[in-house]
Amino acid sequence: MCGRFALTATPDQTAALLGLAELEDFPARYNIAPTQPILMAVAGPPRAPGSNLPDRQPMLVRWGLIPTWVKDTREFPLLFNARSEGAAEKASFKAAMRHRRALVPASGFYEWRQTGGKKGQPYWIRPRRGGLVAFAGLIETYAEPGGSEMDTGAILTINANADIAHIHDRMPVVIDPRDFARWLDCRTLEPRDVADLLRPAQLDFFEAIPVSDLVNKVANTGPEIQERAIGPEPEKVKRQKPGADDNQMTLF
Repeated sequence: MCGRFALTATPDQTAALLGLAELEDFPARYNIAPTQPILMAVAGPPRAPGSNLPDRQPMLVRWGLIPTWVKDTREFPLLFNARSEGAAEKASFKAAMRHRRALVPASGFYEWRQTGGKKGQPYWIRPRRGGLVAFAGLIETYAEPGGSEMDTGAILTINANADIAHIHDRMPVVIDPRDFARWLDCRTLEPRDVADLLRPAQLDFFEAIPVSDLVNKVANTGPEIQERAIGPEPEKVKRQKPGADDNQMTLF
């Protein structure tokens, strides 16, 4: 799962990654949590012939997707993640998978390794070489009973690769910049046409840094929550020998 992430890049850096014309100024966010507003990018309307304007546009959405058919949001679970393996068929996500695929810019995400106690060890998981990534996202516009509309969204997840599986069995789907156009093209490409993009990140793409439990509280929003905590590293999942079944993993 992905229950917390961060976006600490500047608006210009974020716009450059996503291929957006510009973004309004926003502060670094170190502890983004479900129900909070998050930035997403979607395909824009078709460009006029000869236009050199970007064909993508930003959206600010509530992190926690609400399907259009929900009658009472108080009785509906908070869908901040969507399992990519069945999203194209699941009632809550299939319309968004077909019509409203999006990109979620992030500097990294947090995950907790459960060790048997009530509180797990949190990790700050970021690109090993630095920079930004874009998670695969979905958007749904929910019409409230009073008539107002609210844009809501979720982040797609996949089985974790061997770098992350010792911490958690799921991780966000990362879309490579070379595949941004394909993923966002909901006009001509159906979910089956982009299913190959829903895969774990390559090995060694991310690094996991143990951090203190400051991140556990949403009220803590400063850079100190990403500082390395002192403590032993957990045992990692063994990597497969060449030719081994990629779906099988063993623990030390």
